[in-house]
Amino acid sequence: MTAATVRPYLAVFRARFQLLLQYRAAALAGFGTQCWWGTVKVMVFAAFLSGQVDSPMTLRQTIDYVWLGQALLMMLPWSADPELARMVRSGDVAYERLRPVETYAYWFARAVARRTATPLLRAIPMVLTAGVLLPSLGFARWGLSAPAGGSAVAIFSLSMVLVIALASAFSTLLDLLAVLMLSERGVNILVAPLAIVFSGSLVPLPLLPQWLQPAMRYQPFAGLLDFPLRIYSGHLAGADALAALAGQAAWVLVLVALGRVLTTWVMARLQVQGG
Repeated sequence: MTAATVRPYLAVFRARFQLLLQYRAAALAGFGTQCWWGTVKVMVFAAFLSGQVDSPMTLRQTIDYVWLGQALLMMLPWSADPELARMVRSGDVAYERLRPVETYAYWFARAVARRTATPLLRAIPMVLTAGVLLPSLGFARWGLSAPAGGSAVAIFSLSMVLVIALASAFSTLLDLLAVLMLSERGVNILVAPLAIVFSGSLVPLPLLPQWLQPAMRYQPFAGLLDFPLRIYSGHLAGADALAALAGQAAWVLVLVALGRVLTTWVMARLQVQGG
């Protein structure tokens, strides 16, 4: 792959990223909502985990998990691209066949922009609020603490790169299913609750029943939130953290390969509606 080959997709990413940064009012509203939900969840977990409690996570680790999960919430791939869904309904998706670029790479570049620009607008104020404002007001116990150490920062950074790749691969797969089914509604209804529950966004995965833990460890949604959040707080460290990175990378490869195969199959049998 040469620089000239990659240049069109970088241009697509830049254009889409700059476009999505324009929705600041929506991001501000979402930030307020996530602050409220984050506060409620911290209060609920504090009620359960304060004192002498036999729990796989400490209250400190759980609070960090909650705030960082709220900051990265928009990285979850819980819906197909609304613009592509509109193109499916109008029939404009047929124009995608005319673009002089590879369809999967083109949609993947759009997905990367969507999974970075929108979360960025909410993650920055959320981290500043939970990690700086709350401690400065004397509420450090209820705010976001610093990472567990230098190695945690390094592994967390690598994990976040893999989160972007995994979320984008998921999103592209959802886009392809929306084209295949001629509607995004069924896909969105099915995937949204799965992403929220199995990523750890609703309840930290280590707090789920012990008999579920092996299945939680190897399912793909864990790489979207659970792994990086536990690496940040030190709940996953050393060989366990490296195994988590390997799991994320493996799911990226699987979903990208599946997406490429599905793209070829879907575009060869493209159905166009509307008019």
